[in-house]
Amino acid sequence: MTLRHVAAAVVAILALSLAVPSFAQAPIAAPVGAPAQSQVLDAPPGAVAAPHSDVAASFSIVPMFLRADLLGKAVMILLLAASLWSWTIIFNKLMLLASLKRKAKRFDKLFWSGQSLDELYQQFAAHNDHPLAAMFIAGLREWRRAFEGGTPRENALPGIKERIDKAMSVTVLRETDGIEKQLGMLATIGSISPFVGLFGTVWGIMNSFAAIAARHDTTLAVVAPGIAEALFATAMGLLAAIPAVIFYNRFVAEIGRYVNQLDAFADEFSAILSRQLDEKALR
Repeated sequence: MTLRHVAAAVVAILALSLAVPSFAQAPIAAPVGAPAQSQVLDAPPGAVAAPHSDVAASFSIVPMFLRADLLGKAVMILLLAASLWSWTIIFNKLMLLASLKRKAKRFDKLFWSGQSLDELYQQFAAHNDHPLAAMFIAGLREWRRAFEGGTPRENALPGIKERIDKAMSVTVLRETDGIEKQLGMLATIGSISPFVGLFGTVWGIMNSFAAIAARHDTTLAVVAPGIAEALFATAMGLLAAIPAVIFYNRFVAEIGRYVNQLDAFADEFSAILSRQLDEKALR
């Protein structure tokens, strides 16, 4: 190979090295930035984000009531009235039973204090304000009637004792009816309110499906109002039913114990009057 050939080869190599593309160079590191998940996207032009407080306020009690249709409002008003009525009955019964227990304790203390039956009769005849006093007056009044024509004969004693027992039994039934008054309404509220609330729930869900069909949209903004009204009706039904059921069971138990106390006193007082009748008839 001649010198001219060597020089031509060197020139060719230099030309080839100058013609190498940029990808043959060392790679440049990619730019480092925040992860895609952490970047906050801006709202579209003209869009205004609703504050969280406004969204929460739109699902409070008053807005949900105003947003409901006529039937939904009627269900809510009915359940609210039932709840107020049940609480009125509950407070009345609580005060009544507390008063009866207090008066029964005072009467029992006076009855066994050693006073005569005539003195107790004169004392409670003017203040016959509780079942024990009423039963005492009824029994003693029938006993005193047996002596209006003089001392009864011995063969008339069974009839007198039976009349005394009947007079006190009728008094117990009458007083018990007065104590149990409105308990039936409390039981009705406790048993029906959940079904009324369930009706409101079904109606609210039907409104949600109707809104979906009308707008052809299943987003949460379309479904949420009807579902919220449905759940609110359910909550109101339970709010009316649960206290009514709890206090109904409590009142039934307390009245049952009080009636047993009346029956026990009636048997004991009847035995006292029967013994006095036997003693007077033997004289």
